[in-house]
Amino acid sequence: MIDVGRMIFEHEREDLAKVIRVVFDRNDTNVAGGNFSFKVTDRNGDYGEAGKEYILMTPTMMSEAYFGRITASQILVVEPHTRKIIEGEGKLTREINMHEAVYDANPDIKTVFHSHAKEQLVWATMGVPLPNLTEVTQKVKSIPVLPFRENCSEELAQLVSDNIKKIGDDALTHEYLLNSHGVLITVGGKGMSGLTALHKAVAIVDTMEYNAHIALEQTKLIREGVTDGFYSKGIKLGTLEDVFVDKKALYNDKSNAELEKMQPENN
Repeated sequence: MIDVGRMIFEHEREDLAKVIRVVFDRNDTNVAGGNFSFKVTDRNGDYGEAGKEYILMTPTMMSEAYFGRITASQILVVEPHTRKIIEGEGKLTREINMHEAVYDANPDIKTVFHSHAKEQLVWATMGVPLPNLTEVTQKVKSIPVLPFRENCSEELAQLVSDNIKKIGDDALTHEYLLNSHGVLITVGGKGMSGLTALHKAVAIVDTMEYNAHIALEQTKLIREGVTDGFYSKGIKLGTLEDVFVDKKALYNDKSNAELEKMQPENN
């Protein structure tokens, strides 16, 4: 059983508090907020019922009021669907509806990560998919933009849920742009812990910030006539028209073997 006087899920809540600070300091979100959650399981019944799942979630106003300086005790332990706060200081964000919608749409998803990442918001506000160009981000595959729905609305939660169901297990490592709102990253897997999924989501949002900047710079170079399209791993993925007119979510889907055959021979 848990030691008397210790916070429930103490280690996990401490980790999430650290993540919030890192994400805020790196401009991966802003004072308008964002919200992060991940699943935890009371495996031994230390806090109640053995095997019961809970959601650890950031409190509302984590950025605007606290500038990302949240303590572990402020991280909320939430009972799914009843939205009962089992432990934690602060109020539950209204965007819990979107988090629950994602978890319900694919139970293997272990974390839902929503932020207002600066470079990616450039693409989200334009309402066009973000070209995925860097090597490290290719595992995320395509990065489409969803139609605008008001933040915290049931319409947004339903839209996200429908799209998560549509892509199946691709949602276990995925990112959507939310039009004029921010990014939504989902990570999971049958054997993955929520904490591991959270860390993977942080890696995605941070590396995708670099990718978003690079994609914008490539866009400028295409407009200036320096190059004829978006490039990744030595091959052309598409053009400005593909992205801005046809709304294609470009990424490099070629295998290493295919890429080798497509590369020019070294002199």
